[in-house]
Amino acid sequence: MPVLERIGSPQDLRGLTRDELLALCAEIREFTVEAVQRTGGHISSSLGATELTVALHRVFDSPRDKLVWDTGHQAYVHKILTGRRERFDSLRQVGGISGFLVRTESDHDAFGAGHAGTSISAAHGIAVARDLRGEDHHVVAIIGDGALTAGLAFEGLNNIGHLRTRVIVVLNDNGMSISPNVGAMSRMLDDSRIELHRPQVAAVSRLTEALRTARPYRDFRRAAEIVLDHMPAGDLAEETARRLMTALKAILIPNVLFEELGFTYFGPVDGHDLFAVEHILERARDLRDGPVLVHVQTQKGHGYAPAEEDNEKWHGVSAKGTAAPAAPTYTKAFADAVREVMRLDDHVVAITAAMPSGTGLAPLFDEMPGRLFDVGICEQHAVTFAAGLATQGIVPIVAIYSTFLQRGFDQIVHDVAIQRLPVVFAMDRAGIVGDDGRTHQGLFDIAYLRPLPGMVLMAPRDAAELRHMVWTAVRHSAAGRGPIALRYPRGTVTGVANDEPLREIPIGVSETLREGGDVVLLAYGTVVQPAEAAAELLAHDGIEATVVNARFAKPLDADRILSLAARTPRILTIEEHAAAGGFGSAVMELLAERGARADVETLAVPDEWVDHGAQKVWRHRFGLDAEGIAGAVRRRWPRLVRAREITETAG
Repeated sequence: MPVLERIGSPQDLRGLTRDELLALCAEIREFTVEAVQRTGGHISSSLGATELTVALHRVFDSPRDKLVWDTGHQAYVHKILTGRRERFDSLRQVGGISGFLVRTESDHDAFGAGHAGTSISAAHGIAVARDLRGEDHHVVAIIGDGALTAGLAFEGLNNIGHLRTRVIVVLNDNGMSISPNVGAMSRMLDDSRIELHRPQVAAVSRLTEALRTARPYRDFRRAAEIVLDHMPAGDLAEETARRLMTALKAILIPNVLFEELGFTYFGPVDGHDLFAVEHILERARDLRDGPVLVHVQTQKGHGYAPAEEDNEKWHGVSAKGTAAPAAPTYTKAFADAVREVMRLDDHVVAITAAMPSGTGLAPLFDEMPGRLFDVGICEQHAVTFAAGLATQGIVPIVAIYSTFLQRGFDQIVHDVAIQRLPVVFAMDRAGIVGDDGRTHQGLFDIAYLRPLPGMVLMAPRDAAELRHMVWTAVRHSAAGRGPIALRYPRGTVTGVANDEPLREIPIGVSETLREGGDVVLLAYGTVVQPAEAAAELLAHDGIEATVVNARFAKPLDADRILSLAARTPRILTIEEHAAAGGFGSAVMELLAERGARADVETLAVPDEWVDHGAQKVWRHRFGLDAEGIAGAVRRRWPRLVRAREITETAG
């Protein structure tokens, strides 16, 4: 019987022999690759963390000990070992298990996570609660080196080090986010990177670890800290002692920064040497006088040759192992438009937060060096960095997924909007994202940006209009007219971008695509296409619908909307966004403010969290496809249907 089939919980790992453990790691990799290619998901990160995860579950007693995973990309093996192996065929499917961490899914998921950089702060909170209750279990935060660039991670490290809370931070260092890591922190970790599987390097690592954890060194360090704390400020001896202490740490500690933050640092260790990882985790577990950071170096995609060779492609795959759909996507259409605009205006730059591939901008880094910036998983910095550029006459395009831009909201308010700085925000993955689930849904950007004075919000109905909107946004910013944002969805395009000359779309002006006297379908963004199809379905019922491509959620095309309300006082607003605070809310606010009398129905995502599953499934469930839109009209205004029936009977 395969070893993996004998593992129903982490406790089952304890009695395995060395050979069985090595066999288990190989079986886990095979299972992960086969299962994830059937459902889609994140392969490379989990493959790289296989030995680390097995070691964590052998050394610590989950769920009593709390394992706090960052993001969830690296946690598939954790799910497999904690009783969810037989449900992996449901991964990221409606009603199935999540691709990320969900507390309601398992007691072993100590903290939910889909965005990077959260684990250290969450683990700190869990550890302080443990201490307040007088409990004694371990709290372990597992974070990747990509996520370690997030400002929140350093805020957590800083506070843990200050309070000396007993937390173990495991740094899974594979040199990658989705794309290769950037930044000074990445360089620091690279400088200490070992060549995996070299016995002599592992021996040196074990020697320095032994020196740092030996009682004489620890006693000396603690005594030195006490002496330094009591020395008079400015004393020459104090400065000399501090320099000696720093020199001692620098000799023994590859990444002295973590010790300076108050952590005992172990590592680096070869993360694919299961027994070396177990050993260092045991040492960390047994140190109980403050926080510990364990530096584990792994290879993303380890053990699966295609993922080792191209772990950026295999970071996330869709079902059947394809990394991306063959048809053109909105992401590519956006990137093509940015390329075109940057060639026309050398003041335009583009910024991404660790997503050069995800935003489609990766090829432009080589094509236009010096004008593309990857700031790492630092959305707040991306926004304020763009604000600084904008003060100097540069036009920055900040390309970030809608869900991730939430992380920079205060910077959008304080650093951009209040100063009316001309920054372009391009929000990919706006709307229902599908398989990644509730942490990644882009359903709130209209609501969180619309209240900001001076902000312009727009959304294209297809790829051709997206191209013109990118140009419109750049020209708006180049003229110094303040911030502007455009949203577009995940997935394949409708309406292929063409080569007609770029044109500016007048700000706040919609377009009527179809005239009808019974009902108005006022659609925002890519739901314009199903609205047009719904109008065709309604026409078969004798219901004539006006279809309007709103284009702008702020400012609204008040003249057109008020005119339509006066002429045809039955309006259905349609958007792929949360109903609260969205485009439909804006329309109703306008009508109420102007005293217009109209019967308005809003078709949007209801007040609930949207889980993982195919986009088309959720769109159908919420009535955001052609059939749903037509059905909403029939339900809201049944007299229109009866009028048709009466006409047919009379005929």
